[in-house]
Amino acid sequence: MSNLVVKAAVKDALAEKNIAGDFYEALDEEVEELLKEAAARAEANNRKTVQPRDL
Repeated sequence: MSNLVVKAAVKDALAEKNIAGDFYEALDEEVEELLKEAAARAEANNRKTVQPRDL
């Protein structure tokens, strides 16, 4: 999958912190896993629409 997080938005959210170069890749992997799990929950409930409750 492609980059799911926007580096500028992460930098803004963590403005008071330094961010390691490999942090973005790890965050992207976490987001990808979260999305896969949410899609699986929606499918398990016979829905094609992923909803906030699937998180």
